[in-house]
Amino acid sequence: MVMKIGFIGLGIMGKPMVLNLLKNGYEVKAFDLNEQARKEVVEAGGVEASNPMEATAESDVIITMLPTAGIVKQVLLGENGVYETIKPGAVVIDMSSISPVDSQYLASKFVEKDVAFLDAPVSGGEPKAIDGTMSIMVGGKEEALTKVLPVLKTMGEEITYVGGSGSGTTTKLANQILVNVTIAAMSEAVVLAAKAGIDVEKMYQAIRGGLAGSAVLDAKMPLVLERNFVAGGRIDINLKDLTNVLEAGHEIGVAMPLTSNVVEMFHALKVDGKAADDHVGLIQYYEKLANFEVQMGGKQSE
Repeated sequence: MVMKIGFIGLGIMGKPMVLNLLKNGYEVKAFDLNEQARKEVVEAGGVEASNPMEATAESDVIITMLPTAGIVKQVLLGENGVYETIKPGAVVIDMSSISPVDSQYLASKFVEKDVAFLDAPVSGGEPKAIDGTMSIMVGGKEEALTKVLPVLKTMGEEITYVGGSGSGTTTKLANQILVNVTIAAMSEAVVLAAKAGIDVEKMYQAIRGGLAGSAVLDAKMPLVLERNFVAGGRIDINLKDLTNVLEAGHEIGVAMPLTSNVVEMFHALKVDGKAADDHVGLIQYYEKLANFEVQMGGKQSE
């Protein structure tokens, strides 16, 4: 029997994830504050819920994809929340990017309901959410993962069990360090090269096959060359993630000098009104310092 799914959070990532579940034959009851997003899910064959509690009733699996830990807690444990109507034996999969402490707290609350809780944040951004090839890092009980693995496989290509509760969210924090610090390094390199008169497109082709090449470079450099800062991963959301990184590092005694620098860059961009830009928009921070803008296509005017 096909599992019934309640899905809460139809943003940049959540909506395409739901569409992939529907394409794979799952019955999905979805909720989001955005009425238009709910309508699009209904048009694709889903069922609209008026609140998280309604999305949860009779669902075997409840998936949340939300921007902050505060919202996740409200949706799961608050009034008209998941906790009120979830049935014993169900599985909650939180695919948001929150702190390990929050994930462990939520897991402890759902134990009281005989419900398994998995922290399963994702990597890959909007393009991979759309084509169902995200990387998913999962923390919690392994038997719960086994139960819902077919569901996750409709949304992700690489699903990795990394350990107990909080392990998925900790792995995502490490992922966010690597992604955002790499974008910062890329931005620094691009502005240097461009202001020196180098054709940035040719520079990219020259270095992408060497040690400096990376999935981040291949995903983000084309956006720099197009000056396309439309969000796949917003600056303010990545700022939230990196703030969680700093808190986790301070808690266990790990210095985070590179992450701290990128957090300050994101704060500066937020003040400049760039909070809703994609995090590749970080290059604008370096352009402002250098008083120089990288041209469309990366080729500098003579």
